[in-house]
Amino acid sequence: MTRQPSFLLLQVRNADDPMREHEIECFSRSFRCDRDRIRVFDLLGGVPSERELANADVVLLGGSGDYSVAKGGPWLPAALETMRQLYETSKPTFASCWGFQAMARAMGGEVVTDRNRAEVGTYWLELTPKGKDDPVFGPLGDRFQVQIGHEDIVTKLPKGATLLASSAGIDNEAFRFDDRPIYATQFHPELGRDGLLERIAQYPDYLALTGYATLEDLAAATPDTPETEAILRRFVTVALGGSGDSFSCVWKGWESTVPRRTVCGEAVERSAGRSGTVDSSSTHE
Repeated sequence: MTRQPSFLLLQVRNADDPMREHEIECFSRSFRCDRDRIRVFDLLGGVPSERELANADVVLLGGSGDYSVAKGGPWLPAALETMRQLYETSKPTFASCWGFQAMARAMGGEVVTDRNRAEVGTYWLELTPKGKDDPVFGPLGDRFQVQIGHEDIVTKLPKGATLLASSAGIDNEAFRFDDRPIYATQFHPELGRDGLLERIAQYPDYLALTGYATLEDLAAATPDTPETEAILRRFVTVALGGSGDSFSCVWKGWESTVPRRTVCGEAVERSAGRSGTVDSSSTHE
């Protein structure tokens, strides 16, 4: 059987936020999947049912221009309980930005708001030793650039999380859970140069945090980061199609019941019992 994987994007965005649709488009482009493969659930209005979570091959946790994990809200406790449910069920999950902070806090980490340490724009990150050995992050090389925008900061990772990358000013920029197919990044791997500029144009208060006076000045200094977008495609290939010692030692006990599918435009075997390692060249760079 071959098909594109299905995604459930858990959003935290107001109904009139034009970035609601923009976020979906960015993920669709990065995964190289059809737009209709991404379903959306708004966490501001409730939480998805167990069936809705189970029906998706991969759950995505995106960003939020208006809401803070550190400051909270009446809807947040139920949302964090959903994060714990994803962990308990070993659901393949990729969390970015707000989702990174929410997953960390849900599982016992700490998140604070610190505008003085905010990162908005294009930043260099450096892989940790574990990051260099990771099948999703390792192909990036020791250092890589990302598109990022946050003033909430994860100051303590949850138990069982492995740090994958840091910036010059922030220690915790990416992590994985050692026994679950769950990755989280403070940065936006789904955003390229144009996507970042669109986000900052929509949330102009963040422009001051970039160090540039105008959006035009920021645009002139902002590079594209295609290597970072490849993180998402490698994640799906690993989570849904990967096999071998390099995965089984990360995700103990997780295995698939669907033998073959198309992942990000390519058909891959899905079996936890095969030997071998990840062939990073098989992903679309």
